[in-house]
Amino acid sequence: MEKIILLIWNLIVFATYGLDKYNAINGKRRISERNLLSMAFCMGGFGAFLGMQILRHKTRHLKFVICVPLAMLLNIAVIYLLRRAQL
Repeated sequence: MEKIILLIWNLIVFATYGLDKYNAINGKRRISERNLLSMAFCMGGFGAFLGMQILRHKTRHLKFVICVPLAMLLNIAVIYLLRRAQL
């Protein structure tokens, strides 16, 4: 069940990056960088990373180039530690 929740959350994060890209192109209200990065660090690192790579969004912002992969690594570490604690 946890895997499904994590997958859904990362799909939501990916979609949020897509929505922000759409809003940027169309001159609409943007999603704050703080919110985008917070979503990545709150177990949405993979969705954020895929949003950056597939949608080509925020790839020129050094903050995102550094922080999103860092968020992915932290997400992996949390998953590892939680799984290890269950043993």
